[in-house]
Amino acid sequence: MASAERHIRVGRTARYHVLGDPATAQELWIVLHGYGQLARYFLHSFDGLEDGRCIVAPEGLSRFYLDDTFSRVGATWMTREDREHEIADHVSYLDELCTEVRNACPRATQLTALGFSQGVATLCRWAMLGSTHIDRLVIWGGSMPPELDPTDLSSRWNSIVVDLVHGADDPVVKAEVLHRNEGVLRSAGLHFSTHIFQGGHALDRLTLDRLIGANS
Repeated sequence: MASAERHIRVGRTARYHVLGDPATAQELWIVLHGYGQLARYFLHSFDGLEDGRCIVAPEGLSRFYLDDTFSRVGATWMTREDREHEIADHVSYLDELCTEVRNACPRATQLTALGFSQGVATLCRWAMLGSTHIDRLVIWGGSMPPELDPTDLSSRWNSIVVDLVHGADDPVVKAEVLHRNEGVLRSAGLHFSTHIFQGGHALDRLTLDRLIGANS
């Protein structure tokens, strides 16, 4: 007799890290790390940029060991296994997180959401399926998920400022991925800006400074 797959919803504790003073922040940034990263280390890239901002780094719900000595730990947003439930769980997680941090940031009038590498797919799905109003999306060094429908994108993202960022020497995410992302946005009739920097698969501080400055 074959086994039957079933599901049950359970509560669990999610971790996130905060940079800046929520009480005085004029802007709120939600930043999603890449594959195998931890939120607290990812947030180091934003050190010094917290003046007038609350920068929040949620951590993916699944952690794993990165080496054979079980000393280094990373997190991932999801795999292809049971993907529909994984997507729904992360969308719900990010919506709940954003409600909490927005309540702690009474002066913040702008929400920017940034996804790096694997975090790009989670970012896009959240912006498409979630209930949170996002003012600006920064899609950095990652592939937009294939299931995005241009008509739905046009409707959901028509008031969102979209920035695509890519390292010219990125060995992990090739230029073809950037071009594909651009094609998806064009097919949806959306306006966007592309930013190329001389670097690899990482957050480039100079580009990040410019993006944050453009948001001020």
